[in-house]
Amino acid sequence: MKRRAFLKTAGAGIGLTVAACSGAWSIGQKSERLPNFVILLADDLGYADVGAFGAKGYQTPHLDRMAAQGRIFTDFYVSQPVCSASRASLLTGCYANRIGINGALDHTARHGISGGEATIAEIVKQKNYATAIFGKWHLGHLPPFLPTRHGFDEYFGLPYSNDMRPNHPSNKNYYPPLPLIKGEKTIATNPDQSLLTTWYTEHAVSFIERNKDQPFFLYVAHTMPHVPLAVSDKFKGKSEQGLYGDVVMEIDWSAGQILAALARHGLEERTLVMFASDNGPWLSYGNHAGSAGPLREGKGTVWEGGIRVPCIMRWRGEIPAGSRCREPLMTIDVLPTIAHLMGARLPDHPIDGKNIWPIISSTAGAKSPHEVLYFYYGRNELQALRSERWKMIFPHTYDSLTEKPGRDGQPAGYAKAKCGLELYDLENDIGEKQNVIDRYPDVVKKLQDLAEQMRQELGDSLTNRQGRGVRAAGIFS
Repeated sequence: MKRRAFLKTAGAGIGLTVAACSGAWSIGQKSERLPNFVILLADDLGYADVGAFGAKGYQTPHLDRMAAQGRIFTDFYVSQPVCSASRASLLTGCYANRIGINGALDHTARHGISGGEATIAEIVKQKNYATAIFGKWHLGHLPPFLPTRHGFDEYFGLPYSNDMRPNHPSNKNYYPPLPLIKGEKTIATNPDQSLLTTWYTEHAVSFIERNKDQPFFLYVAHTMPHVPLAVSDKFKGKSEQGLYGDVVMEIDWSAGQILAALARHGLEERTLVMFASDNGPWLSYGNHAGSAGPLREGKGTVWEGGIRVPCIMRWRGEIPAGSRCREPLMTIDVLPTIAHLMGARLPDHPIDGKNIWPIISSTAGAKSPHEVLYFYYGRNELQALRSERWKMIFPHTYDSLTEKPGRDGQPAGYAKAKCGLELYDLENDIGEKQNVIDRYPDVVKKLQDLAEQMRQELGDSLTNRQGRGVRAAGIFS
């Protein structure tokens, strides 16, 4: 049975929140109507793949305009550098390993998001919001795990990644036909992927038009630019960078269509819009991969290129236009912030995110509410953390691209690389090039103590620790 209990008492813990969020939309009080929330999420988009973050070879005018009208977040993180885990954190406000979701679930997975967890869609249902997801879900493909069982009124999209299909370049005979789902019914298999971005956009615009007179939460989780890349005729051959640029230009077009729909119905001053990526670029795909810009490595690693993503937020009249934030924040903060803005209660279990509205709205003196952000990957391995300017890497093995990248949809191989206990000053070394661990013993001691606290809470397979605060994923039997 789905648990939907919420409570109002405050709690404490290792960066945890178990509390009610007080005060509905009292920020500008333009009307009594509750605000709308729109989340646009790209898949495998690199840190430097949007014009406002340094993209080259193609243009992203709509996202750039959104940035000019809103706020850029330069130090915005995902909890893990991989699909399912990243999305689990965004939607539940929890580190993904807290709720038993790691890695990228495929068609063989018998587990998914537990019925005991609360998604953003379920939080907003307290105030009778209309809810929809169009795009990639990736939190379980079996019936109990689908979006319609977790607070979403509407769902149209893929249950997992678009490369989990027949003729995968590295595993040709492993995947069954790729399903396209509407609601809980598979309506097609192996759909024309060149039409996915258009279809998601059309659904999103229709949803806004049908729900313009009530509060809504819209989650557009793009399939692209995850490989295999595909683009509609509208943008084919339009980019100097080739197919990858074409695909990103179409995602930008999609954002423009959704922003235009909000403007058309007079919703710009009632709607918080967020754009981000689920992790960094899949570098082994070469010209079919994005760019992490000045950041080290990419998807599948906890170096900055894997976990730091471009993020833009806009809410006319509430978020200062043309502003920039350098505070370390994470997708786990989205759920409690939304709950705060609509006056909703948080779940009756610990979550890890914090209300970051003071930072989003550029309140004077606002700082990140997190003393530390943690980064897990692999078999529940605590591989890194960030505290203020400092990034600590713990000894682990990771995949690094050491040979020439692949081309035209064919990936190159990765080699195993090892790192030790390392410390980086991200304020002066965004590329994590200079290990300064020998210079700051007091910082090292503090960060190691913080890591030990989290190991007690969520475990760490690198040190053979079991966490006391881990909840089980849902299991289909």
